[in-house]
Amino acid sequence: MKVYKFGGASVKDPSGVKQVVNILKLTQKEPLIVVVSAMGKTTNALEQVVHCCLNNDPDCEAYISEIFDKHLTIIRELFDQPSHPVYTAIKALRQGLSDFIRQNKATDHAFVYDQIVSYGELLSTTIVRHYCLDSGIELAWLDVRQCIKTDATYREGVVDWAATHKAIKEAINPKGITLTQGFLGSETKHNFTTTLGREGSDYTAAIFAYCLNALSVTIWKDVPGVLSADPRYFKETVLLEQISYSEAIELAFYGASVIHPKTLQPLQRKEIPLFVKPFNDPQASGTRVGTGPDLKPRVGCIIKKEQQVLIQLSALDFNFMMEDHIGDVFKWLHAYQMKVELIQNSAISFSVCVDNKYNRLPELVAQLQKRFQVLVHPRVTLLTLRHAPSKMIQAAVKSRDVLLRQESGNTLQLVLQGID
Repeated sequence: MKVYKFGGASVKDPSGVKQVVNILKLTQKEPLIVVVSAMGKTTNALEQVVHCCLNNDPDCEAYISEIFDKHLTIIRELFDQPSHPVYTAIKALRQGLSDFIRQNKATDHAFVYDQIVSYGELLSTTIVRHYCLDSGIELAWLDVRQCIKTDATYREGVVDWAATHKAIKEAINPKGITLTQGFLGSETKHNFTTTLGREGSDYTAAIFAYCLNALSVTIWKDVPGVLSADPRYFKETVLLEQISYSEAIELAFYGASVIHPKTLQPLQRKEIPLFVKPFNDPQASGTRVGTGPDLKPRVGCIIKKEQQVLIQLSALDFNFMMEDHIGDVFKWLHAYQMKVELIQNSAISFSVCVDNKYNRLPELVAQLQKRFQVLVHPRVTLLTLRHAPSKMIQAAVKSRDVLLRQESGNTLQLVLQGID
């Protein structure tokens, strides 16, 4: 059994769906789990529907129509017959989403988010399923929510591994191809939809691989593999042919976008290799993550995260920053859903760089100001450099102001003023 994962950029248009079929035809005699994300920017569009739903916006139905019209445009290019069963399936999904919004009484943003945004993956896998069947690829379509069981932490569901393992073993045909959704799960008590965090489709693939003792996981991307830096920001990049589990976990932890941070740990536990390969060149070797050298070739790596926030704290009474102060800070960072990227403390100050992905910074600052002097630097850039020579560091920083610097072992982190 192998596991393939196709991201939203891979299935964003008819040619992408056709390429999925081409890749599956190369391996269709092997048992396979195929995990597919929502098409293109569908998740972002559905987030607007969430906003409309919670604010009783009369334009909500118009936003839904726009999303479904884009999918219907793709369908019309893939299927010749106007009476094809795919249209009935898409219509049912449209009705299900509209019914939820009309009947919804919930006000919790995270809960509503998961119920609505999940339709992106349901749409994409429905389209891919029908096109595969029409192309002669026999497969089973699986609602992943039947298998991946989590707690009720909406938007960041914590996997119940025992329940998930049991459900996957019961649901999967070990000899065929199973197509399912990435990113989604369901909570064990009431079966409401949950999600595994943005970019969680990679994690979905790893969960299936772990539970099925898969031979490998392959993530198909629109890049040659894992590069030493993001080519959107840095001109000189190198393809990393081999990365060890520990090095890949470090890179993912610091924000390398090609691999989801939670993906690697279950794979490492069972030594299941992960391949990152180019979607448009399936015969290329790409990058292998597994046992072996930390990095091949051994080059400096740069990870860039923009739109971060640097918060600098000191005690109102000019006292030292003691354990009780820092304990309260972490409690509030967790309460207001801040993703901590970097921390640094001294006797009289505490600095933390965070990702304000849930837009709750004003609430956090208001809470912190009750106990600390607070200085906020919005829209900063966090650079993380591993194994980087001084020349690479200088080129990355350019002439920008360094607000905070922290170095440990092979890792240097810099918080820079502003964004590019």
